Amino acid sequence: MESVHQALRVLEVVGRCTGGVNLTQIARETGLPQLALTRAVQQLIRANLATPVGPDAYVAGTALPPFDPVGGEGQGHLRETLAWVRDAVGAAVYVGRYTDGEVTITQYADGPAAPVVEEWVDLRAAAHASAVGKALLTQLGPEDRREHLSRHGLSRFTDRTLTSRPALFHQLDTRPPNAPLLDLQEYALGTLCAAVPITAGPNPECVALSIPAVDPGRLKHAARILQSEAAAVLLALVVAGGTHPPVYGPRDTALSTTA
Repeated sequence: MESVHQALRVLEVVGRCTGGVNLTQIARETGLPQLALTRAVQQLIRANLATPVGPDAYVAGTALPPFDPVGGEGQGHLRETLAWVRDAVGAAVYVGRYTDGEVTITQYADGPAAPVVEEWVDLRAAAHASAVGKALLTQLGPEDRREHLSRHGLSRFTDRTLTSRPALFHQLDTRPPNAPLLDLQEYALGTLCAAVPITAGPNPECVALSIPAVDPGRLKHAARILQSEAAAVLLALVVAGGTHPPVYGPRDTALSTTA
């Protein structure tokens, strides 16, 4: 989170200085120490949000026109970021959000080699069994969790589904810091999922992936990559200005990012 906030401070300066800006001026305006500043600039360059134009000078990148820091271009950058993460993990990726008391999928990127999960049960009723739902619930306080589960219950979808509220809360509260939340065929047999909590606005959010259970060895490796790229997704969400974007389900091809 801190690295994303630092990158956004740098981005604000770079976007405002249409003729280019050097590191000395960026440091003066942001107050960032040298190491943090260098890391933030490198993150923006990698995300095509800043472009070097000479020794120690930068302008807004192709993903972020100087006079349009949010809006259509930002949404395009978000889709490109999700497509890049999809290819990096080799699986469909999703952005989930907890809004108005419900679990929703707001963006996703799939492809021929990275199909989305078959949503055979509404995800709003499966927060306890899905990686997306767990990653959102873990960001809620105990009272909000209990309120959610009182409305939706803990239905059993497979023989692996966790249906004990105390056991679920223990799983959410005792996971190591920054560790992904997992769905090991709890929502649907044949599918493994991992999700990393992120937040770009007032509502809990997460980025997640799904892979076939026939290749369980991929999950640990894919989840590690997802963790490392979660900050890039969070940055793209903030740049897109989409704290309340439209909600799409996995079958809505309007936002499907295919190869």
